[in-house]
Amino acid sequence: MSANQSPAGKQPTATYDSAFLRACRREPVPHTPVWFMRQAGRSLPEYLKVREGIPMLESCMRPELVAEITLQPVRRHGVDAAIYFSDIVVPLKAIGIDLDIKPGVGPVVEKPIRTRADLARLRDLTPEDVSYVTEAFGLLTRELGATPLIGFAGAPFTLASYLVEGGPSRNHEHTKALMYGDPELWADLLDRLADITAAFLTVQIEAGASAVQLFDSWVGALSPADYRRSVMPASRKVFETVAGYGVPRIHFGVGTGELLGLMGEAGADVVGVDWRVPLDEAARRVGPGKALQGNLDPAVLFSTREAVESKTREILDAAADLEGHVFNLGHGVLPTTDPDALTRLVEYVHTQTAR
Repeated sequence: MSANQSPAGKQPTATYDSAFLRACRREPVPHTPVWFMRQAGRSLPEYLKVREGIPMLESCMRPELVAEITLQPVRRHGVDAAIYFSDIVVPLKAIGIDLDIKPGVGPVVEKPIRTRADLARLRDLTPEDVSYVTEAFGLLTRELGATPLIGFAGAPFTLASYLVEGGPSRNHEHTKALMYGDPELWADLLDRLADITAAFLTVQIEAGASAVQLFDSWVGALSPADYRRSVMPASRKVFETVAGYGVPRIHFGVGTGELLGLMGEAGADVVGVDWRVPLDEAARRVGPGKALQGNLDPAVLFSTREAVESKTREILDAAADLEGHVFNLGHGVLPTTDPDALTRLVEYVHTQTAR
């Protein structure tokens, strides 16, 4: 079932007519819906309080803590959707990859994956591996009611980059060396990661996710030709695997202005846009039949209230003729952002776009 069709033969869910899901389906909305990447987390004092002394990966595996953190920005900001609190490396940890998230660094993999023999370490993900995800979604959907809950996963390329590099990388030397030097091994690696990612998203959808977002944080490091040849088949496989559930599928990457059309072509219903490309230009690159998400520069929130409203107005004007628009930042909320600035931004977008 397409994400743009009503659930034939089924009773609509409580979230079906929400502004967020209507925008994803490119239907009329009462106001432009708003949510923020990384809204659940480090910018909120209540988050820092409940996370105190708990390592990041452990916090992702405690259902009641995950539910509390996921709900915090909904309560505080009045956003139109919740985003499940987790990390893109959680499914890798769940299948036994030796990794940790080091403060100030990010995910670090003890033994990088760079040979064909290493592929054996990437076994299939089962629902039992992430039972805490199912439990947390159950807690959240009961609490959220008509507010949609977005599930998410890291895209195969970004997961592969972490695995091959052994951690965050500025230039992705080892990743690109493998991609260019052993294209068969690269294709097999991404295909296996596509299966793991699709399984992780399937668990979330079956547990109650109203939409899912695939984060390809590092794919902006590639040219369109390399993306089409070496990445898009795996991303497409992920989107095709979950297509039958009928939930909107969002695709987002950083620095992907040259890839926007291809990212839509990979199977997304909604294409996320960072702040580098105006939304009307992004719509031209993506083409018809897709909603867009974005795209205020997160750094703008450190400026004056008048500047934030002016830049937001520019985005709303650029989005005026879009088939569907979900307002978001062009990347995640920065750690030292004033939470009140986010609350005011939600109110401003809702007021300015009320229909």
